[in-house]
Amino acid sequence: MARKVTPFLMFEGKAEAAIDFYKSVFGKFDIRSLERYGAGEPGPEGSVKRAAITVNGQDVMCIDSPVKHGFTFTPAISMFVDCEDEAEIDDLFGKLSEGGQVLMPLNAYPFASKFGWVADRFGVSWQLNLA
Repeated sequence: MARKVTPFLMFEGKAEAAIDFYKSVFGKFDIRSLERYGAGEPGPEGSVKRAAITVNGQDVMCIDSPVKHGFTFTPAISMFVDCEDEAEIDDLFGKLSEGGQVLMPLNAYPFASKFGWVADRFGVSWQLNLA
């Protein structure tokens, strides 16, 4: 039986920049481990072979794929964040949408008093909800 389900983000050379960005955005953030490709390994030397991070209590894995793929992130899978107050949702929406794409503007909707959906500058999709 599987022990745990963990989101896994695969980047192409931008994993460390994304990790640094998320660390600057979220107050509760921890890099639990970060392993880099060495000389002679499949990925570019120094790029992220495997990273384990925790974002607001959620474990997330990140890598820089040494293989080029014909796909990237899609909004069909997203990170869902219940925000504690309006200041938090406004702050996260502003930071995550900068250089990215707003998929649903921050607004009141029939299913939420305040909600917004963005794809950040790395293409990762975030749904932000005022709890």
